[in-house]
Amino acid sequence: MLAQRPVRWSRLLHGAAPVAVVVVAAAVAGGLHGGFTDLFVYQEAGRAILDGLPASAPRDPVTGLTFTYPPFAALVMVPLALLPAWLAAAVWTGASTAALAAVVVMVRRATGRPTPGWLAAVVTAGALALEPVWQNLAFGQVNVIVMAAVLFDLLRPERRWSGVLVGLVAGLKLTPLVFVLLLLLVGRRASGRRALVAFVATVALGLLAAPRWAASYWTDGLLDAGRIGPPALAHNQSVYGALTRLLDGRPPTLVWLAVAVPLGAAILLVARRWWLRGDHVLATCVAALAALVVSPISWSHHWVWAVPVALCLWERSRWAAAAWTAVFVARPILWPPWGQRREYAWSPVEHLIGNAYLLAALAVVLWAALALTSRVGHPGRRERVGRASHQGVGY
Repeated sequence: MLAQRPVRWSRLLHGAAPVAVVVVAAAVAGGLHGGFTDLFVYQEAGRAILDGLPASAPRDPVTGLTFTYPPFAALVMVPLALLPAWLAAAVWTGASTAALAAVVVMVRRATGRPTPGWLAAVVTAGALALEPVWQNLAFGQVNVIVMAAVLFDLLRPERRWSGVLVGLVAGLKLTPLVFVLLLLLVGRRASGRRALVAFVATVALGLLAAPRWAASYWTDGLLDAGRIGPPALAHNQSVYGALTRLLDGRPPTLVWLAVAVPLGAAILLVARRWWLRGDHVLATCVAALAALVVSPISWSHHWVWAVPVALCLWERSRWAAAAWTAVFVARPILWPPWGQRREYAWSPVEHLIGNAYLLAALAVVLWAALALTSRVGHPGRRERVGRASHQGVGY
């Protein structure tokens, strides 16, 4: 009997138990902490739907913040509205942490790396040190869950329902529409069409649930970055944010589009090349960077894609992965003075530091573009995949 105990412990450590411990701990911490600003707004949006046909975007009476997502997202938030605040915080934090663990497992599995439960738990807990991740949890944001849904859809072999999940999460937050473009660019047209149909269905559901609010959302101010918050704020790590800070005011729409559209298209072409070379993980991450760069508002908690990018870099260069991770742990974007329009007084050096997330993303895209000239897309990938297929992929 004594000889069997180490075997049991080994199985326990390699199974889902370590991840479950991290998820439960996060849920308990979330329930005890509470006070998640964006989660309050989500709950208020769900209550507005329950109360019947809101004429405009709901505003949380506690925080004064307005729900800025499409009306379909408010439908999804209805279950949260039925829960007390502490329980909603616990459920949401636990779900986000579970989604983060799923991202770790999916990315490593796609690169042929076995991921025992203890390793998934350690990496998940370590990822909480990245500013976008803990900001996402601290605000009660949806970004980690959206990221996990996109990866789950795109990293699996094409099947009957491929693309649907991408379309549905695009109905929650518009930025996942970039992955619809990726699907079309790489020739997965059936998946791309399903994603578009699913997205249109979310728009239709929003119109049915709240016609006046939906009509206003899709026609008035959709491209107005100011409705989400001050674009100049250092937390906005997008081209639009950088231009706003650089020009001491919001750039004209044509100026922003003249910079953002060609840049986004170039990044997507890099993503397409990596997808066609068989590296779907890196391609998806690069496409996500395109969305973050081009979107008018990319708050720091939107940059949870730093986690799968770090895992991709780790497979190629430990130094690059460490440098990338250090940027998101140290959060240099907040080293210069920020808030209350102080970004407009930044010096050239402060602009470089204060746009660190954006510049780091562009550096990774440049590296990915240059790496396309090499003959091998992913060193050792075939060998690891073959080895993993015999040893199992773990949790």
